[in-house]
Amino acid sequence: MRDHSKLRAFELADKLALDIYGTTRSFPKEEMYGLTSQMRRAAVSIPSNIVEGCARHGEADFLRFLDIAFGSLRELNYQHSLALRFGYIDSEKFPELEKRFLECEKVLGSLIRKIRSSS
Repeated sequence: MRDHSKLRAFELADKLALDIYGTTRSFPKEEMYGLTSQMRRAAVSIPSNIVEGCARHGEADFLRFLDIAFGSLRELNYQHSLALRFGYIDSEKFPELEKRFLECEKVLGSLIRKIRSSS
């Protein structure tokens, strides 16, 4: 078993989840069961899948959960851009969070590639 708290990918994903919860607080109430809920679920899915993968014994299982986390990250990135186009996110705050998406994607992608190359 691996310690998820020692992974930079987990640290970034955890921070992103907190940021998304903060960002979606100001979304319109009619989005509570729509985009707000979707974004929050995707945001929580990223670190959650990293944690679950770390709890698995085999490399293949670990990699599978990392792939799921990466998919959730890409899904959330799209939803974030959609929220901007709907006017739910301040365009001045968008680039800061977009940088976090990119960093998380690079770190998680690198971890996935490293595990694939060692298998």
